[in-house]
This record gives sequence, C-alpha cells and structure tokens, in this order.
Amino acid sequence: MKKNFYTNPFFVMAAALLCCALWGSATPFIKIGYSLILPEKNTASTILFAGIRFALAGILTVVIYSIARRKLLYPKKENLGRIATVASFQTVIQYIFFYIGLANTTGVKGTILSGSNAFFAILIAGGIFQLEKLTFKKILACLIGFSGIVVVNLNGLDFRMNFLGDGFVLFSAIAYAVSSVLIKRYSKYEDPVVISGYQFAMGGLVMILVGLLLGGRIAIPNLQAAGVLLYLSALSAIAYALWGVLLKHNPISKVSIYSFMIPVFGVLLSNLMLTEQSNVSPLNLVVTLLLVSTGIIMLNYKKEN
Repeated sequence: MKKNFYTNPFFVMAAALLCCALWGSATPFIKIGYSLILPEKNTASTILFAGIRFALAGILTVVIYSIARRKLLYPKKENLGRIATVASFQTVIQYIFFYIGLANTTGVKGTILSGSNAFFAILIAGGIFQLEKLTFKKILACLIGFSGIVVVNLNGLDFRMNFLGDGFVLFSAIAYAVSSVLIKRYSKYEDPVVISGYQFAMGGLVMILVGLLLGGRIAIPNLQAAGVLLYLSALSAIAYALWGVLLKHNPISKVSIYSFMIPVFGVLLSNLMLTEQSNVSPLNLVVTLLLVSTGIIMLNYKKEN
C-alpha cells in the first residue's frame, strides 16, 4: 500500500514539483543571504556559507524526521561508507564546483549548465549503472525539457565556454546526477531520509573546514540573516529527503525529469523577490513551461492496455 502511494503519478508530480519549487526558491534566498551574511564575497566565504547551510540542513533533517517518526534516526554502521560517498558527490563535489564555476560564468549559462543534471542522471542510470533501460523516448523527453531551460535563458546567452566557469558548473551537474543514482542504489540498504540527513551533515562539515582553511568568513548580524540561513537549511532538509523517497520507489528518469522545473521556479520567484531587473520575457516563460511540461508528460505517459 505504501509503495503504491509513493508510485502514484499524482503524488510523484505533486511531491517532485514541491521539491523543485523549494530548490527554485533557493536562488533568490541565496542572493539575499550573500548580501546579509557575507562580509567578503569570495569563494572561501561562499563555501563556508554553503557548508554551514548544509550542516544545519543535516541536523534539521534528523531532528524533524526523528520527531515525526518518534524515534532517533541514525544509519547502520555498514552504511556509513555509502553515506560518505553520497556526501562526496551530492554536497561536497557538487557545490564546491558549482560555487567556483558560478563565480566565473554568467548566471544565464550557469542556469542552463546546472539544469542539465536531469539529462545526465538518466544517461548515467541507464548507460553506466544500468538501473533502467535507456530508450529513445527518455532521451527525446530530456532534450525537449532541456530546450525549455535554454529558451528561458535566451536573452544574454552566449556560446563561449571557459573551464573554470562553465566547465566547473558542468562537473557540478554531473556530480548531482551521480548522487541521484547512488541514492537510488543505496536506498535498498538504508532509509533515504537517513541518507539525506547524514550526508548533509558530513558534507557540510567538510565544506566548513575547506572554507575556514581558505580564510572564509561569515557574519549573522540580525534575525533576518538568521532567518534566511534557517530557511535555506530547511528547504534542503525537506526537498532532498522527499526527493530521496521518490527516487527509492520510482525510476530515476520519471523523477529526474521534473528537475527541469527548478530554473523555471527560480526565475519566477527571483522576479517576485529580488529588485534586480530580469531579462526573461513572459513569452519565453510560457514557451519554457510548454517545453518542460511536454518532456515530463512524454516521459511519464504510459499507454493503457
């Protein structure tokens, strides 16, 4: 009964879109956090800021779900290595490459390249780990969904690439895709909520150490700054734990395809929350939604016998 609930198409759609909306909201909140919390906007301070966010996200995940289930959640000893592997890809590698890359490329190109993670997740799951069959329909659905991200960023897009910027953001997307596959595999041995919480804690501590060693500094001068940090931690705790549950009970392709909605939510929420001017036209947004929705429907549609 529980498995049927988690595989119900309407639940998958609602839960995946909630995760994407939360991740999309991270974009404006991170920008607000930079202005409130980082006295010096450099790579070391950014990594330190991200490390504190994710370490706190790990603590929140364990506390919230332990209270909800009325027992302390902790990993089995034999799964600590698996959780550390997920932490390496999902938190440490992904976000260090992402933050360094984003500092050396434009926001437009960063959004497009990071949005390719769904495509990589499906390719890696089917082509390398062979967790599911890689079909023409899946590839086509990904290309249609990815084209939506390109459309929403057409203004200001250029096709020059640099290794430290565009290359690092691309490595970040690949690291995230690998982590999705690992969560799918390891959820057979451990609760995905436990994996999510403890990998955040491990990865966050590593990033804190890296940020401090590189001379990073942050400041939390008021309640608004603390609230932004707490929200960013909470959204990661909720979204990644829920995403892990979806990956455990569903094919990676049917879940990952929804990732193409993250930039759409990011653009919409940034327009609402930030004072900076957006170059995204309403027409581009409509076309993007149509393309992303077409990709999602194509991949999830199953003809009834």
